[in-house]
Amino acid sequence: MADLKAGTRMKSAVCATEVMVIAAARPDVALTCGGAPMIGMAAEPAAGAAIDAEHAAGTLLGKRYVNEAGDLEVLCTKPGDGSLAVDGEPLVLKEAKALPSSD
Repeated sequence: MADLKAGTRMKSAVCATEVMVIAAARPDVALTCGGAPMIGMAAEPAAGAAIDAEHAAGTLLGKRYVNEAGDLEVLCTKPGDGSLAVDGEPLVLKEAKALPSSD
């Protein structure tokens, strides 16, 4: 379990995905990608690690992902084949806010 706070950068242990934490209300959550815990940028992934087929939806470059409660937000800085989850709950793509009309 990583200590998440704004600015923390992490990478997947099973694919090319890299993220940066934008907001985290609770620092003690388990952030996973491809079904495996994410690791620090300096850490080396375990040999032979593979993506869990149930967590292979992929991530998109430059997109923000949030949990259902909205208290965790991460930015994808490098795309990959694994999908993101926190404490077993899948993260979803954050929708853009609608701008007010200028009529």
